[in-house]
Amino acid sequence: MKIGNVELKNNVFLAPMAGITDLAHRRICKRMGAGLVYTEMVSAKGLYYKDEKTRLLMASHEDEKPVAIQIFGSDPDIMAEVAVKVSEEADIIDINMGCPAPKVVKNDDGSKLMLKPALIDDITRKVVAASKVPVTIKIRKGWDNDHVNAVEIAQIAEKNGVAAIAVHGRTRDQFYTGKADLDIIKAVKENVKIPVIGNGDIVDVASARHMFEYTGCDAIMVGRASIGNPWIFKGILSGEDYKPSREELVDVIKEHYKLLIELKGEYVAVREMRKHVSYYIKGLPMATEIRRRMNEIDNKDEAIEMIETLGL
Repeated sequence: MKIGNVELKNNVFLAPMAGITDLAHRRICKRMGAGLVYTEMVSAKGLYYKDEKTRLLMASHEDEKPVAIQIFGSDPDIMAEVAVKVSEEADIIDINMGCPAPKVVKNDDGSKLMLKPALIDDITRKVVAASKVPVTIKIRKGWDNDHVNAVEIAQIAEKNGVAAIAVHGRTRDQFYTGKADLDIIKAVKENVKIPVIGNGDIVDVASARHMFEYTGCDAIMVGRASIGNPWIFKGILSGEDYKPSREELVDVIKEHYKLLIELKGEYVAVREMRKHVSYYIKGLPMATEIRRRMNEIDNKDEAIEMIETLGL
Protein backbone atom coordinates (compact mmCIF):
# COMPACT_ATOMS: atom_id res chain seq x y z
CA MET A 1 0.00 0.00 0.00
CA LYS A 2 1.10 3.58 -0.64
CA ILE A 3 0.15 6.89 0.93
CA GLY A 4 1.38 9.55 -1.42
CA ASN A 5 4.92 8.45 -2.25
CA VAL A 6 5.37 6.48 0.99
CA GLU A 7 5.49 2.71 0.47
CA LEU A 8 4.03 0.68 3.36
CA LYS A 9 4.60 -3.02 4.09
CA ASN A 10 0.93 -3.63 4.88
CA ASN A 11 -2.35 -1.88 5.58
CA VAL A 12 -2.75 -2.52 9.33
CA PHE A 13 -1.78 0.61 11.24
CA LEU A 14 -1.27 1.69 14.86
CA ALA A 15 -3.62 4.58 15.70
CA PRO A 16 -2.31 7.72 17.43
CA MET A 17 -3.25 7.77 21.13
CA ALA A 18 -2.35 10.48 23.63
CA GLY A 19 -0.36 9.07 26.53
CA ILE A 20 0.09 5.71 24.79
CA THR A 21 1.80 5.85 21.39
CA ASP A 22 5.14 7.14 22.55
CA LEU A 23 8.32 5.83 20.94
CA ALA A 24 8.48 2.74 23.17
CA HIS A 25 4.96 1.52 22.35
CA ARG A 26 5.40 2.33 18.66
CA ARG A 27 8.65 0.37 18.34
CA ILE A 28 7.09 -2.70 19.90
CA CYS A 29 3.99 -2.51 17.69
CA LYS A 30 6.20 -2.00 14.64
CA ARG A 31 8.16 -5.12 15.51
CA MET A 32 4.87 -7.00 15.74
CA GLY A 33 4.03 -5.99 12.18
CA ALA A 34 2.24 -2.62 12.19
CA GLY A 35 2.53 -1.19 8.67
CA LEU A 36 2.45 2.43 9.85
CA VAL A 37 2.73 3.95 13.32
CA TYR A 38 1.59 7.38 14.50
CA THR A 39 2.99 9.56 17.26
CA GLU A 40 0.86 10.97 20.03
CA MET A 41 -0.78 14.19 18.87
CA VAL A 42 1.65 17.10 18.97
CA SER A 43 0.50 20.68 19.54
CA ALA A 44 1.28 22.92 16.56
CA LYS A 45 1.31 25.93 18.87
CA GLY A 46 3.66 24.13 21.24
CA LEU A 47 6.08 23.53 18.38
CA TYR A 48 5.63 27.06 17.08
CA TYR A 49 6.56 28.53 20.46
CA LYS A 50 9.42 26.01 20.82
CA ASP A 51 8.12 24.17 23.88
CA GLU A 52 10.65 21.43 24.66
CA LYS A 53 8.14 18.93 26.11
CA THR A 54 6.08 19.21 22.95
CA ARG A 55 9.19 18.73 20.84
CA LEU A 56 10.05 15.50 22.68
CA LEU A 57 6.75 13.93 21.58
CA MET A 58 8.23 13.82 18.07
CA ALA A 59 11.18 11.63 19.07
CA SER A 60 11.52 8.80 16.56
CA HIS A 61 13.79 5.87 15.76
CA GLU A 62 14.96 4.36 12.50
CA ASP A 63 13.43 0.96 13.28
CA GLU A 64 9.87 2.33 13.45
CA LYS A 65 9.88 4.01 10.06
CA PRO A 66 7.82 4.96 8.22
CA VAL A 67 6.29 7.07 10.99
CA ALA A 68 3.46 9.60 10.85
CA ILE A 69 3.72 12.61 13.14
CA GLN A 70 0.27 13.80 14.14
CA ILE A 71 -0.19 17.51 14.79
CA PHE A 72 -3.21 19.38 16.08
CA GLY A 73 -4.31 22.99 16.03
CA SER A 74 -6.77 25.39 14.44
CA ASP A 75 -4.63 28.28 13.20
CA PRO A 76 -3.95 27.57 9.49
CA ASP A 77 -0.84 29.75 9.30
CA ILE A 78 0.76 28.28 12.41
CA MET A 79 -0.11 24.75 11.21
CA ALA A 80 1.51 25.46 7.85
CA GLU A 81 4.66 26.98 9.34
CA VAL A 82 5.05 24.05 11.73
CA ALA A 83 4.46 21.57 8.88
CA VAL A 84 7.59 22.82 7.12
CA LYS A 85 9.78 21.70 10.04
CA VAL A 86 7.79 18.60 10.97
CA SER A 87 8.06 17.30 7.41
CA GLU A 88 11.83 17.25 7.78
CA GLU A 89 11.44 14.47 10.37
CA ALA A 90 8.17 12.75 9.51
CA ASP A 91 7.44 10.37 6.68
CA ILE A 92 3.82 11.53 6.82
CA ILE A 93 2.12 14.45 8.58
CA ASP A 94 -1.30 13.64 10.02
CA ILE A 95 -3.71 16.34 11.17
CA ASN A 96 -5.88 15.49 14.16
CA MET A 97 -9.52 16.45 13.56
CA GLY A 98 -11.02 13.80 15.81
CA CYS A 99 -9.78 14.16 19.39
CA PRO A 100 -12.84 14.51 21.68
CA ALA A 101 -11.02 15.61 24.85
CA PRO A 102 -12.61 18.71 26.46
CA LYS A 103 -9.22 20.41 26.95
CA VAL A 104 -8.61 20.07 23.20
CA VAL A 105 -12.00 21.03 21.80
CA LYS A 106 -12.31 24.08 24.08
CA ASN A 107 -9.57 25.66 21.97
CA ASP A 108 -11.40 24.80 18.72
CA ASP A 109 -8.91 21.99 18.03
CA GLY A 110 -9.43 18.27 17.43
CA SER A 111 -12.99 17.21 16.64
CA LYS A 112 -14.27 20.77 17.10
CA LEU A 113 -12.84 21.48 13.64
CA MET A 114 -15.54 19.30 12.12
CA LEU A 115 -18.05 22.03 12.90
CA LYS A 116 -16.03 24.38 10.68
CA PRO A 117 -15.61 22.95 7.16
CA ALA A 118 -14.33 26.30 5.82
CA LEU A 119 -11.54 26.28 8.42
CA ILE A 120 -10.65 22.69 7.52
CA ASP A 121 -10.49 23.81 3.90
CA ASP A 122 -8.00 26.54 4.83
CA ILE A 123 -5.90 24.30 7.10
CA THR A 124 -5.59 21.39 4.67
CA ARG A 125 -4.81 23.62 1.72
CA LYS A 126 -2.03 25.47 3.56
CA VAL A 127 -0.50 22.44 5.30
CA VAL A 128 -0.39 20.41 2.07
CA ALA A 129 1.29 23.32 0.30
CA ALA A 130 3.89 23.71 3.07
CA SER A 131 4.71 20.04 3.71
CA LYS A 132 7.51 18.14 1.99
CA VAL A 133 5.79 14.82 2.77
CA PRO A 134 2.27 13.44 2.27
CA VAL A 135 -0.43 14.93 4.52
CA THR A 136 -3.29 12.87 5.93
CA ILE A 137 -6.16 13.67 8.28
CA LYS A 138 -7.97 11.75 11.01
CA ILE A 139 -11.63 12.61 11.50
CA ARG A 140 -14.75 11.34 13.23
CA LYS A 141 -18.24 10.60 11.95
CA GLY A 142 -19.11 14.16 12.97
CA TRP A 143 -19.58 16.35 16.04
CA ASP A 144 -22.93 14.78 17.01
CA ASN A 145 -25.85 13.09 15.30
CA ASP A 146 -27.11 16.46 14.08
CA HIS A 147 -23.76 17.20 12.45
CA VAL A 148 -22.66 14.05 10.60
CA ASN A 149 -20.38 15.45 7.91
CA ALA A 150 -17.46 13.05 7.49
CA VAL A 151 -18.12 12.72 3.75
CA GLU A 152 -18.12 16.50 3.25
CA ILE A 153 -14.87 16.90 5.21
CA ALA A 154 -13.25 14.03 3.30
CA GLN A 155 -14.12 15.62 -0.03
CA ILE A 156 -12.70 18.98 1.06
CA ALA A 157 -9.48 17.26 2.12
CA GLU A 158 -9.18 15.31 -1.12
CA LYS A 159 -9.71 18.48 -3.17
CA ASN A 160 -6.81 20.12 -1.32
CA GLY A 161 -4.34 17.31 -1.92
CA VAL A 162 -4.64 15.31 1.30
CA ALA A 163 -3.19 11.85 0.61
CA ALA A 164 -5.39 9.65 2.85
CA ILE A 165 -8.18 9.93 5.40
CA ALA A 166 -8.71 7.94 8.61
CA VAL A 167 -12.32 7.82 9.80
CA HIS A 168 -13.37 6.90 13.34
CA GLY A 169 -16.97 5.76 13.17
CA ARG A 170 -18.14 7.67 16.24
CA THR A 171 -19.26 11.25 16.80
CA ARG A 172 -17.47 13.51 19.25
CA ASP A 173 -20.49 13.20 21.57
CA GLN A 174 -19.94 9.46 21.80
CA PHE A 175 -16.28 9.74 22.82
CA TYR A 176 -15.46 5.99 22.89
CA THR A 177 -18.86 4.65 23.93
CA GLY A 178 -21.40 2.74 21.88
CA LYS A 179 -20.55 1.05 18.60
CA ALA A 180 -18.55 2.53 15.75
CA ASP A 181 -20.71 3.25 12.69
CA LEU A 182 -19.17 1.38 9.78
CA ASP A 183 -21.72 2.83 7.35
CA ILE A 184 -20.10 6.28 7.60
CA ILE A 185 -16.68 4.79 6.82
CA LYS A 186 -18.22 2.99 3.85
CA ALA A 187 -19.85 6.25 2.69
CA VAL A 188 -16.52 8.11 2.84
CA LYS A 189 -14.84 5.32 0.87
CA GLU A 190 -17.54 5.53 -1.80
CA ASN A 191 -17.19 9.29 -2.16
CA VAL A 192 -13.42 9.85 -2.44
CA LYS A 193 -10.68 8.29 -4.53
CA ILE A 194 -7.81 8.59 -2.04
CA PRO A 195 -7.13 5.81 0.52
CA VAL A 196 -9.57 5.55 3.43
CA ILE A 197 -8.47 4.07 6.76
CA GLY A 198 -11.19 2.51 8.92
CA ASN A 199 -10.98 3.05 12.68
CA GLY A 200 -13.16 1.93 15.58
CA ASP A 201 -13.86 -1.32 17.45
CA ILE A 202 -11.08 -3.36 15.83
CA VAL A 203 -10.12 -5.77 18.60
CA ASP A 204 -9.24 -9.04 16.84
CA VAL A 205 -8.98 -10.80 13.50
CA ALA A 206 -12.74 -11.09 13.04
CA SER A 207 -13.45 -7.40 13.64
CA ALA A 208 -10.55 -6.41 11.38
CA ARG A 209 -11.85 -8.62 8.59
CA HIS A 210 -15.38 -7.23 9.03
CA MET A 211 -14.09 -3.64 8.79
CA PHE A 212 -12.34 -4.40 5.51
CA GLU A 213 -15.17 -6.39 3.98
CA TYR A 214 -18.09 -4.18 5.05
CA THR A 215 -16.60 -0.75 4.36
CA GLY A 216 -14.23 -1.53 1.50
CA CYS A 217 -11.62 0.59 3.27
CA ASP A 218 -8.01 0.50 2.08
CA ALA A 219 -6.44 0.13 5.52
CA ILE A 220 -7.43 -0.24 9.16
CA MET A 221 -6.21 1.46 12.29
CA VAL A 222 -5.90 -0.39 15.62
CA GLY A 223 -5.99 1.78 18.73
CA ARG A 224 -6.89 0.78 22.28
CA ALA A 225 -6.78 -2.95 21.48
CA SER A 226 -2.99 -2.67 21.03
CA ILE A 227 -2.47 -1.60 24.66
CA GLY A 228 -1.05 -4.65 26.41
CA ASN A 229 -1.55 -6.66 23.22
CA PRO A 230 0.87 -5.54 20.49
CA TRP A 231 0.53 -9.10 19.12
CA ILE A 232 -2.81 -8.02 17.64
CA PHE A 233 -0.91 -6.87 14.54
CA LYS A 234 0.72 -10.26 14.15
CA GLY A 235 -2.68 -11.92 14.47
CA ILE A 236 -4.52 -9.69 11.98
CA LEU A 237 -1.76 -10.04 9.41
CA SER A 238 -1.66 -13.82 9.74
CA GLY A 239 -5.44 -14.17 9.77
CA GLU A 240 -5.45 -16.00 13.08
CA ASP A 241 -5.67 -14.47 16.57
CA TYR A 242 -2.29 -14.76 18.29
CA LYS A 243 -1.79 -15.52 21.98
CA PRO A 244 1.78 -15.14 23.25
CA SER A 245 3.38 -17.71 25.52
CA ARG A 246 4.01 -16.68 29.11
CA GLU A 247 7.73 -16.41 28.30
CA GLU A 248 7.07 -14.14 25.32
CA LEU A 249 4.74 -11.98 27.41
CA VAL A 250 7.44 -11.50 30.04
CA ASP A 251 10.08 -10.71 27.42
CA VAL A 252 7.95 -8.04 25.74
CA ILE A 253 7.04 -6.38 29.06
CA LYS A 254 10.74 -6.25 29.93
CA GLU A 255 11.50 -4.81 26.50
CA HIS A 256 8.81 -2.17 27.04
CA TYR A 257 10.44 -1.20 30.36
CA LYS A 258 13.85 -0.95 28.70
CA LEU A 259 12.63 1.23 25.83
CA LEU A 260 10.60 3.48 28.09
CA ILE A 261 13.53 3.97 30.50
CA GLU A 262 15.77 4.90 27.56
CA LEU A 263 13.15 7.41 26.46
CA LYS A 264 11.99 8.99 29.73
CA GLY A 265 14.29 7.88 32.51
CA GLU A 266 13.65 5.35 35.28
CA TYR A 267 11.49 7.52 37.55
CA VAL A 268 8.90 8.33 34.89
CA ALA A 269 9.11 5.00 33.08
CA VAL A 270 8.41 2.84 36.13
CA ARG A 271 5.30 4.87 36.92
CA GLU A 272 4.04 4.97 33.34
CA MET A 273 4.56 1.23 32.94
CA ARG A 274 2.00 0.55 35.67
CA LYS A 275 -0.85 1.19 33.22
CA HIS A 276 0.80 -0.86 30.48
CA VAL A 277 1.50 -3.81 32.77
CA SER A 278 -2.11 -3.72 33.93
CA TYR A 279 -3.19 -4.37 30.33
CA TYR A 280 -0.45 -6.90 29.58
CA ILE A 281 -1.47 -9.16 32.49
CA LYS A 282 -5.23 -8.74 32.18
CA GLY A 283 -6.94 -12.07 32.71
CA LEU A 284 -3.96 -13.81 34.30
CA PRO A 285 -4.62 -15.61 37.62
CA MET A 286 -2.55 -13.23 39.79
CA ALA A 287 -3.33 -10.03 37.85
CA THR A 288 -5.04 -8.21 40.72
CA GLU A 289 -2.23 -8.92 43.17
CA ILE A 290 0.47 -8.05 40.63
CA ARG A 291 -1.24 -4.73 39.83
CA ARG A 292 -1.44 -3.90 43.54
CA ARG A 293 2.23 -4.63 44.10
CA MET A 294 3.28 -2.83 40.91
CA ASN A 295 1.68 0.36 42.21
CA GLU A 296 3.98 0.20 45.23
CA ILE A 297 7.20 -0.35 43.26
CA ASP A 298 9.23 2.71 42.28
CA ASN A 299 12.42 1.28 40.73
CA LYS A 300 13.12 -0.81 37.66
CA ASP A 301 14.95 -3.67 39.38
CA GLU A 302 12.00 -4.50 41.63
CA ALA A 303 9.60 -4.06 38.74
CA ILE A 304 11.53 -6.43 36.48
CA GLU A 305 11.88 -8.96 39.31
CA MET A 306 8.12 -8.85 39.81
CA ILE A 307 7.49 -9.32 36.08
CA GLU A 308 9.89 -12.26 35.89
CA THR A 309 7.78 -14.12 38.46
CA LEU A 310 5.10 -14.27 35.73
CA GLY A 311 7.31 -16.65 33.83
CA LEU A 312 7.44 -19.23 36.58
